[in-house]
Amino acid sequence: MDINANTVRELREKTGAGVMDCKKALAEASGDLEKAIVWLRERGIAQAAKRSGKLASEGSVGTYIHAGGKLGVLVEVNCESDFVAKTPEFQTLVKEIAMQIAAANPRCVSREDVPAGVIEQERQIYATQSADKPEAVVKKIVEGKLEKFYRDICLNEQAWVRDPNRTITDLLGEYVAKLGEKIEIRRFVRFQLGESRDGNAAAGA
Repeated sequence: MDINANTVRELREKTGAGVMDCKKALAEASGDLEKAIVWLRERGIAQAAKRSGKLASEGSVGTYIHAGGKLGVLVEVNCESDFVAKTPEFQTLVKEIAMQIAAANPRCVSREDVPAGVIEQERQIYATQSADKPEAVVKKIVEGKLEKFYRDICLNEQAWVRDPNRTITDLLGEYVAKLGEKIEIRRFVRFQLGESRDGNAAAGA
């Protein structure tokens, strides 16, 4: 459904949530502002947004080893206090994030981390694929495919492997609501036996 831009803006002002979260909430609520607010609060997104200005300098580095030692992940997840970092709930979240990285193989944490050159290259590929269509249609197709590209490679936007109806951002929001602190994934690295440094299979592997 088409979401009114003014309603999105009002929802952002009331909850502090991001544009994409507000659009999703309004879509789920059939455009009803109050229901959208409830939807965001139930998932901890509104509270997470309110804490977005806080400093998350504590946290934990998590590890996950899979496939008989052939696949490994290191991930740094930050929170605001050492106390929360040591809780079983936070440690569970860190392990879940590490397992997500192992299973879904993201390339970066968020879309802001994707190099501009990569985005432009993807745009050109999608535009070429749809070159036989009207310009306005091509633009919509390119933007749609670019959004899917982000969902595929950006950890925060990936569907959670345990529940594809929720994203990793949704999962973080739930833990923010539960633990009462800002939580963010800072960085990660994924090693797979036989891969070259650029993440492709090494020659002869």
